[in-house]
Amino acid sequence: MTDLLVLCTGNAARSVMAGFMLERLCDGRATDSLRIVTAGTHTIDGQPMGMRTRAALQRIPELAGTDFHRHRSRQVHGIDLVHADLVVTMEADHVRFVRRRFPDAAAKTATMRRLCGDLSPAPPRLTERVAALGLASVELSECEDVLDPAGAEADVYAACADELWELCGRLVTLL
Repeated sequence: MTDLLVLCTGNAARSVMAGFMLERLCDGRATDSLRIVTAGTHTIDGQPMGMRTRAALQRIPELAGTDFHRHRSRQVHGIDLVHADLVVTMEADHVRFVRRRFPDAAAKTATMRRLCGDLSPAPPRLTERVAALGLASVELSECEDVLDPAGAEADVYAACADELWELCGRLVTLL
């Protein structure tokens, strides 16, 4: 079982979208099982998915029939990082947060965009390929960010969902 932690700020839009997308894209894969957990760096715990996030996800045909009502926002905790084989963040500031608050997890934490560009495909095992990236000390750049749609109009959420769908598709081929 591979544990993947997907992290954003409020666990209300980006990590939620990516979590549902990765679950769908990994469904039925012949490779190792994948457990996906989402969380946020600064959340109000227990909040349902927002209307704009849900609408953005429902636009994607491959996610038709998905029950989005099961999501509740949650703050990331140290135990989440202990169990994770890989921590996928939405922006460089989330990586900085992990490095600052949970330094033991820094070597397995990166932005989704960096992973899509730098992670080599299997084999070997994911943990070995992640270790080879030297993530604890890699220089971060805001150009790696998936911009937060929070507070924006529905079209911005839709664009974020489209961007994440493409990135998640690439990431799944590398896991």
